[in-house]
Amino acid sequence: MTQTAQDVRSQQEGQHPWLDLLVSIVIPSIILMKFSGDDWLGSAPALVVALAFPLGWGVYEFFRYGKRNFIAVLGLISVALTGGIGLLELDAEWLAIKEAAVPAIIGLAVLVSTFTPYPLIRTLLYNPRVLDVEKIQRALAEHRSEAIFEQRLNRASYYFAGTFLFSSVMNYVLARWIVTSPSGTPAFNEELGQMTLLSYPVIAIPSMVMMMAIFWYLWRSIRALTGYTLEEVLSPAIAPDNHSSEEQS
Repeated sequence: MTQTAQDVRSQQEGQHPWLDLLVSIVIPSIILMKFSGDDWLGSAPALVVALAFPLGWGVYEFFRYGKRNFIAVLGLISVALTGGIGLLELDAEWLAIKEAAVPAIIGLAVLVSTFTPYPLIRTLLYNPRVLDVEKIQRALAEHRSEAIFEQRLNRASYYFAGTFLFSSVMNYVLARWIVTSPSGTPAFNEELGQMTLLSYPVIAIPSMVMMMAIFWYLWRSIRALTGYTLEEVLSPAIAPDNHSSEEQS
């Protein structure tokens, strides 16, 4: 195994973007919405349990892979704000502000990351768990098109940030429309659940369609610059048959 392949394998072990989202954001949100009532955990215990997921995952990632998990930190902040609004019985408008602020912060982070060596678009889409990055980089070098691809990768990052801007606006509108009861009440928790259910068809599905469009744009760029088909550049973990046939040849 070459040194480059070893670097890719090491990078693969430390990247779990969808698991990050599940543990840091989805599970804590479900705990706050479904188990914070008096019949279950109660507001304060539910907040503590919900916070334990992103906090524990972030600590595990730090000691296991030596990296700071941005999504875990974001989930920790989001859960703390949501739970805090209910515990402190703040006006429901603060919930709308918080719902808009979280995706806005992510979108801003995506933009800022384009000026760093670790743009977030690489973590979620252009990473060794989705695409055979090592193979793509070799082909780009052979065609002397690395600079062009970097420009298109940055453009994909801008589109990616735009999806979070869309989510930010829609989250605010949805929260202001549905959550009208005082925080800390059963009606508030019920409306919070309704907002979450509606967020899937209203926000999540359009955002996923936009994400798929960005991935399509990224793949079209790879196809134009390397000549490879999608099947030929999928990660070996996704397309082991193609990978093994290449190794045999």
